[in-house]
Amino acid sequence: MTGVDRGHRSPPPLPWTVRVQLAALSAAHRSDGSVRRLLFYLGDLHAAASARPDGGGVRSADVTIDTSRGLWARVFVPSAAGEAAAALLPVVVYFHGGGFVLFSAASRPYDALCRRFCRELGAIVVSVNYRLAPEHRFPAAYDDGVAALRYLDANGLPAELGVAVDLSSCFLAGDSAGGNIAHHVAQRWASTSAASSAPPVSLRLAGVVLIQPFFGGEERTEEEVALDKASLSLSLARTDYFWREFLPDGATRDHAAARVCGDGVELADAFPPAMVAVGGLDLLGGWQARYVETLRRKGRPVRVVEYPDAIHGFHAFPELADSGKLVEEMKLFVREHSRTKRIA
Repeated sequence: MTGVDRGHRSPPPLPWTVRVQLAALSAAHRSDGSVRRLLFYLGDLHAAASARPDGGGVRSADVTIDTSRGLWARVFVPSAAGEAAAALLPVVVYFHGGGFVLFSAASRPYDALCRRFCRELGAIVVSVNYRLAPEHRFPAAYDDGVAALRYLDANGLPAELGVAVDLSSCFLAGDSAGGNIAHHVAQRWASTSAASSAPPVSLRLAGVVLIQPFFGGEERTEEEVALDKASLSLSLARTDYFWREFLPDGATRDHAAARVCGDGVELADAFPPAMVAVGGLDLLGGWQARYVETLRRKGRPVRVVEYPDAIHGFHAFPELADSGKLVEEMKLFVREHSRTKRIA
């Protein structure tokens, strides 16, 4: 990784539509990083699932995973599935961002993002509506992610969706806090699957895609210090707030959920190949670089895609050129590691 350009502190030129959305998100946070919940929820508009294909030929349905914990997922099916219903399609299990505290699988930005991934990757996308902090702290989100994989392994997808999923080509993906969840769920699944006492499973993790994953530690990286005031979409106050809400009471940011770099980090032998997307104007970039180096030192295959002028959350704005480039990189990664070779 080349790292952040330390001489570049000015925010990139952004379309006014992006600036308006970032300003609205900032308005929902206080100066100490905490969330004005009423204001946020008023602006967090939801989209309904639709059995009828949208303009891109993608249809969706909500699937209950565990009623006891209110766990569900939104499943997106590409139009190509209707042309060859008997064909197996790769599946991407997605975890949305929001600092473990905000958004849902039904939030409009994430509904639109997963529709886009479904359409462009030619894969089924399962967007997990995991439980949020602070009502559900660590390890609730990780537990929900594993539960979603167990559900898929045991049940596949409901017959009424009319698709057959290739569980040997299952990818985990997520952005920000969702990228953190994807890492930990992949580690748990790989560790459990490798255990001799574990029941046999058909679901195979073919890869994990971490989009600007949310990692951290007690120390401040150069990127955190340099980009704290320059960032349009994230600040140290917000990241500190999110960790306080998610981690166990009394835990520091050196907790294993946050700090996933260094020689002491455990990584299962079956941990899948990884793709890590990094933005040059993301204050989390330093932690992401350390994570990549940890994977490499432990001999795990990892592909890094860097966008020097990208802010945190750039992927959610299709009007940004880097967002389109990321989708193309994801498509290549899924094609390379999938046992299903039908990706358009």
